Amino acid sequence: MEQSILCIDLKSFFASVECIQQGLDPFNYPLVVANPNQGNGAITLAVTPYLKKLGVKSRGRLYEIPKNITYHIAKPRMNLYITKSKEVISIYLDYVSDEDLHVYSIDECFLDVTNYLKLYKKTPLELAQDILKTIYEKTGLTATCGIGSNMLLAKVAMDIEAKHNPNNIAVWTYDDVKEKLWPIAPLSEMWGIGKHMEKNLNKMNIYSVGDLANTDKFLLKDKFGIMGLELWNHANGIDTSKIKDFKKMAKTESYSHSQVLFKDYNESNIPLIISEMVELLAARLRKNNKLTKLVGLGIGYSKEIDNGFYHSIKLDQATDSISEITKYCLMIFDKYYEYLPIRKVTVCCGNLEKKEARQLSLFEKEDIRQDKENINLTIDEIKNKYGANSILKASNLLKDSTAIERNKKVGGHYE
Repeated sequence: MEQSILCIDLKSFFASVECIQQGLDPFNYPLVVANPNQGNGAITLAVTPYLKKLGVKSRGRLYEIPKNITYHIAKPRMNLYITKSKEVISIYLDYVSDEDLHVYSIDECFLDVTNYLKLYKKTPLELAQDILKTIYEKTGLTATCGIGSNMLLAKVAMDIEAKHNPNNIAVWTYDDVKEKLWPIAPLSEMWGIGKHMEKNLNKMNIYSVGDLANTDKFLLKDKFGIMGLELWNHANGIDTSKIKDFKKMAKTESYSHSQVLFKDYNESNIPLIISEMVELLAARLRKNNKLTKLVGLGIGYSKEIDNGFYHSIKLDQATDSISEITKYCLMIFDKYYEYLPIRKVTVCCGNLEKKEARQLSLFEKEDIRQDKENINLTIDEIKNKYGANSILKASNLLKDSTAIERNKKVGGHYE
């Protein structure tokens, strides 16, 4: 079903808030949001549109800004940004109900206006113009908006086109897929494709979204599992997700585990942490005789960046397998990781169901699966009797592992 989705982003949010607080115009003032106490190597959390026009990028380092550019530094004030974000969200809620609003990040939201157009007697474009105007009048913030037939097209319309249009709005429908979506390259410019996934796809001679769209979807599924089908669907402009679904998923029973790391991690050592956390959740699933049909992974970057991502994958078949859950977590990581220092990890198993009957798989021998399950149950029994550190993997002895110390704690604290 064709929807009318708005994806609205607050332009250069942190930097714009700082300028507005000082009575400055972010489009004519060279301001960088960074921690000055960290010296020239501090990460630029945001820069004003004025500096972006000069080629200065967000999420770089201060020393990367050309020496001939004069700029001013503002120390990050997250509480202020959260307050301003809430002000903008309250504006959205003047137009749509909470069930039709999805807060994607501190400065970005999706609005499903499909059922509101008749009420307001406006087209999606007219309603978007009205909302952006209200945001500016009430907060001084400039916003950009992508309008799409689904959440994917709305998001990509905003990322690729809206930010460059004079009115800060772009409209993409299914008819625009071949002309606007397919030319996107490199692949990491496409929402949902990170640098890791881009490299994997390049190895398959896939370099643009059009290449991806015209690749055999079953080949992609063999290579990347469920995520391969999602990649193919997105490359063809197909996205069946609805904002209401996100609300329902939040209410379903789930198990999750979060961990704040004692040092910065990256793509080389974070898989170890993820696999250790999955082991804990899988043990919890077995203990409660549950299976999961939704795997989620959240990554929080270093405090100086104060950002990250959370994404989930719906599974075709419910599972409590450590290897399966880990596989999907690492797929999410490879797809969305931005090569930034990591300080927090969250793993979630949702859409839980009772482990009563199991559908046999054509791709796994039942006797092998049963042997794995028996081994895991035996390990669970030993750990319950003699303690979590009574049986360890060799990987738990690596310097980047946190399992042994974490097992000594209860609720994150030492007993």
